[in-house]
Amino acid sequence: MTIAYSCIANGRAVLAELTLTGGSYQEAAATVLKLVLLRAEPKTIIQMGSFVYHTLFIDGITYLCASDNALDTVTPSAFLKNMKYNKNQEDSLISALKSQVTDVKYVMTQNIDKILEREERLNIFTDRTDDLQTTAKESQKTRKILGRIWWKHFKKIIVITMAILLSIIIILLSTNVIPT
Repeated sequence: MTIAYSCIANGRAVLAELTLTGGSYQEAAATVLKLVLLRAEPKTIIQMGSFVYHTLFIDGITYLCASDNALDTVTPSAFLKNMKYNKNQEDSLISALKSQVTDVKYVMTQNIDKILEREERLNIFTDRTDDLQTTAKESQKTRKILGRIWWKHFKKIIVITMAILLSIIIILLSTNVIPT
């Protein structure tokens, strides 16, 4: 069995490819990549023409190889796993960067949550302040109204008291209790 073609793709974009024999595998590989993305299954085996395309789909990266033996699935599977785990220094840098980006996203998410909580508390505080201002204005109006009512009653009491005193004085003068 011969592995005639292999590639690594991110989505439909081929990142790296190797052809060991003559032939055009790009069109068939593009078709296989499209099918792999549609299915989104971890392992796929697709027969196209005289070749069998084996794929390993992990984290959006597709590892693909084409073999000329439809009966042998062990060799292509081992080849794909070896491709996946054969990492170089650039992959570790990319992994480190991905890890840092994930950490930054986590911290940003926490900060956004804290900001939203503070905004919510600030809104509650603002609502309470508005309520207190409204209550204070209503209290001032109530005090003014009560003051006006009190003065009206006070004036009535003074008028009634003066009328009673005047009546008493008139009665006392008319009965000669108070000499004139």
